[in-house]
Amino acid sequence: MIKPLVEKKSGHIIKFTGDGFLVEFPSIQDAVVCAIELQETLVSSPLNFRMGINMGDITDDGGDVHGEGVNIAARLEALADSGGICISGTVYEQVRNRIDATFKDLGDQEVKNVSRPVRIWKILSNEDPQRVMNAQDVEQEIRYCTSPDGTALAYAKMGHGPPLLKSAHFMTHLEHDWHSPTFGPFFREMATTHSFVRYDQRGNGLSDRNPEDISYELHVDDIETVADAAGLQRFPIYGLSQGAAVAISYAVKNPQRVSALILHGGYARGRLKRDNLSEDDRLKVEALTNLIRTGWGQNNPAFRQMFTTMFIPDASVQLMDSFNELMSVATEPAIAAKIFEVNAQIDVSNILHQVRAPTFIVHGRHDAVSPFEEGRKMAALIPGARLIELDTANHLPLHDEPVFPRLIAEINKFLAEHPVP
Repeated sequence: MIKPLVEKKSGHIIKFTGDGFLVEFPSIQDAVVCAIELQETLVSSPLNFRMGINMGDITDDGGDVHGEGVNIAARLEALADSGGICISGTVYEQVRNRIDATFKDLGDQEVKNVSRPVRIWKILSNEDPQRVMNAQDVEQEIRYCTSPDGTALAYAKMGHGPPLLKSAHFMTHLEHDWHSPTFGPFFREMATTHSFVRYDQRGNGLSDRNPEDISYELHVDDIETVADAAGLQRFPIYGLSQGAAVAISYAVKNPQRVSALILHGGYARGRLKRDNLSEDDRLKVEALTNLIRTGWGQNNPAFRQMFTTMFIPDASVQLMDSFNELMSVATEPAIAAKIFEVNAQIDVSNILHQVRAPTFIVHGRHDAVSPFEEGRKMAALIPGARLIELDTANHLPLHDEPVFPRLIAEINKFLAEHPVP
């Protein structure tokens, strides 16, 4: 039963190990497809295998193979459920868009005899209840709408349940973000409990890359354009970074439409509007703007790495690489510089007291992009706002941080306490 399926995918059974076996494939895609077909074939048999799949160099000593790649595959097998399959992060990156399967990110795991953590993904079977949940959410539906000034805006809907709209911020790309290890896990968490709507900011991602105007006021108006196109009547807004100020402005302008606000790593005042602004602070903003304009599009990633370490200083190499890639595909240098300038001039501190929607503020204690004091200021001036402090220096919600489960739980709790009427 096993040998014909393995040979059908050009695999070679190296050895049987008691009640297990070790197989080599020339193609990682064939290896994963074969494993899935084997488990589906064996589901009604008394045999229950755990399978682990990794890719890498091996040493063949005649009748057996050795190497770290083999060692990791063996550890992945031990972590799999009975009748299940676990794959490494390197395997996932090669097959995620090439095979018909649903994956669940198990995060970075310490693996015996391996010096570094290994990213592990579980392949969900047809019978796994989590596959039913994830299958309806994993493919986002991208559509377009047009703002009153003629700018094309790309937006995406995923998941089922009550609505949740994410306001746009600096650097987004709907397709890249959805599949990236930086943003993807958080977005999928939101989509498991809500009909989650995101859109690319004008000048970013799949939206119009060269709009005539990139003013703050139009960023606010774009929320309404997207909400109308997505069929949202009354809805909560999740505002990350610059998106927090945009969400605040929209909520004050349209209180009848906003049921709640979640402001994450946000600020009411941009870099040039904060207290005790020094000449050095002004020069730093000017220097960063010029660096964006001249260095953003370079092939050398050194410039982008500088920005990455500002946004996610404690991230893994994999997450940093993903964020570096986002910067290269999200927008053009001149547009990025313009948005950075606009963000530096944001100041909604004079309207914070006008917010009527229940407000939940989440802020990293050591956030270098948006100082914790900005979160505290918003909490003090927005009536009834609640603030929680996260023990992190990262500006973005990263799934492998210890604070991530608490973040998800707190957001879901807040939204459950303030349902859409």
